[in-house]
Amino acid sequence: MLQPSLSVGSPIAGLARALDFPSRATIVDEGEPARAIYRIVSGHVMVSRFLPDGRRQIFEVLGPGGVFGVTPNGHHDSAAEALTEVRLMAFDRQAAERSSEFNAALADLLKAQLCALHDHAVLLGRKSAVERVMSYIEDLIGVADAQHADDDVAIVRVLMTRSEIADYLGLTLETVSRAFSQLKREGVIGYERHDGPMTVDLKRLKRLTGRNL
Repeated sequence: MLQPSLSVGSPIAGLARALDFPSRATIVDEGEPARAIYRIVSGHVMVSRFLPDGRRQIFEVLGPGGVFGVTPNGHHDSAAEALTEVRLMAFDRQAAERSSEFNAALADLLKAQLCALHDHAVLLGRKSAVERVMSYIEDLIGVADAQHADDDVAIVRVLMTRSEIADYLGLTLETVSRAFSQLKREGVIGYERHDGPMTVDLKRLKRLTGRNL
């Protein structure tokens, strides 16, 4: 039996209200009361946590269908920021957690995110700096708004700053910049501006990673 989804138009959607946020808006802050669980309808959100000394670890970058705001207690243990303009479905936490249909649908969505977090843990623990950046580029190719100019070239949007990419990949800003520059020199990627469109040579990237794209 198919589980109900948390999408717009599903029976469970009656528990939610739609919210819109502009690019770079803070959606939730670490430590604030957790009154809602959020599902992304459109746009991209990054989820992060700060260490006591001010360092930040970005551990999830979520697109449409992603869920955040799930917590075992009454407060958010991480912050969520809109990378682009974002539309969300905000489910009242207390009402949603009483719904068996909501919990079943939420469990299905979180399974995929848990697998992605496992992949990210491998990236942080075992991959070199250049391998981490290549994995990040592979993820960009997989998002819905990536364009394929032909079978050999993809055009992607880099939504995060170099500093944010460093916080996501567990690297320093300087190391991330060197890795991007190396891949550009080798013809794997091409760009004029850090915040502009980036072309990716899929054949070169596949040869380096050994993965189908």
